[in-house]
Amino acid sequence: MKDKEIFEKICRGDEKSLEYLYKKYYRMMTKLVISNSGTEQEAKDIYQDALVVFWQKATSGNLVLTSKISTYLYSICQNLWRKELDRKKRLTNEEKDGVEYTDIDSKERAKIIHKCISDLGDTCKKVLMYYYFDGLSMQDIADKLGFANTNTAKTKKYKCKKKLDDLVKSLYSESDFLD
Repeated sequence: MKDKEIFEKICRGDEKSLEYLYKKYYRMMTKLVISNSGTEQEAKDIYQDALVVFWQKATSGNLVLTSKISTYLYSICQNLWRKELDRKKRLTNEEKDGVEYTDIDSKERAKIIHKCISDLGDTCKKVLMYYYFDGLSMQDIADKLGFANTNTAKTKKYKCKKKLDDLVKSLYSESDFLD
């Protein structure tokens, strides 16, 4: 299939075309992460996140593709991996600085987050808890919750995280989370 045909199908919500893209560019996209200090699992996660971003933009009707799909996906993967590396670097620096998260403010913030997660509903609660607190992979979450595949789990995690963000923002002010 040609890029234009694949893109048009994805814009119409054709999941088979997304699976085709996943398989077609898997090696290229995961190699990007693995060759830049990433693990196989991190590479899979980044690529799946990139496909979710691509899917959401394409199906929204707001994406005008001016390059090959592979180029677009590659740039999404690059950006996501850079963000992940920055996040890892910050965490490492915080550990080196001896920052401890056992103070009262952190405990209060954790209580707020846990309360909001429990208000989301059973599926969202499980997805977010499994991912953020239990450290389960998307494949494990998909298996535990009976999702069709990891892409479904990723999409659910994204939507649940967005719901959580919106709920926290509606109930609390930004100053509740600043030191």
